[in-house]
Amino acid sequence: MNGFQVLIRIYSKMEVEWLDYSLGTGDAVEIAVEKYADIVRRICFLNLRNHSDLEDVFQEVFLQFFLNLKSFQSEQHEKAWICKVTFNKCKDLNKSFWRMRIVSIDNIEIPYESKEQSDVFSALLKLSELDKELVYLHYYEGLTIPEIAEITHQNINTTYTRLKRAKEKLKLKMEEIK
Repeated sequence: MNGFQVLIRIYSKMEVEWLDYSLGTGDAVEIAVEKYADIVRRICFLNLRNHSDLEDVFQEVFLQFFLNLKSFQSEQHEKAWICKVTFNKCKDLNKSFWRMRIVSIDNIEIPYESKEQSDVFSALLKLSELDKELVYLHYYEGLTIPEIAEITHQNINTTYTRLKRAKEKLKLKMEEIK
């Protein structure tokens, strides 16, 4: 079958295609890039707001994916790993010597479908890194609180509390914008 073997695994009565990475690792990486490219780009843009930095982090994330290909237990684990590595690579870039010494252009014009989307995204950008990460993973990627707690290496109750506080901060930022 075209260089890789597709195995069907059933998770919670739902069929999910799962790749056997022992065959055709190049194909597995290509499929992962197709599957997760949008997620990685959105996380990068949320944290970096710079196209060239976004592309650098994008390449680094999928290089790490290739190097850790055999360690994934499920598709959910793979997605969570991609999100966490992307957030960490963005944080590393933001903490770098060069990045800390440049002048940032925070007021860039971003095209949106509606005024509400523009307001929400502008408010989201004003949150702290941890708050942005929690809100993004929960509302944009649809991860559950236990999954987010595992990704961020926090207690589940702590994650609930931090997400609640992040939502309150986001609401205040939204009121400031209006």
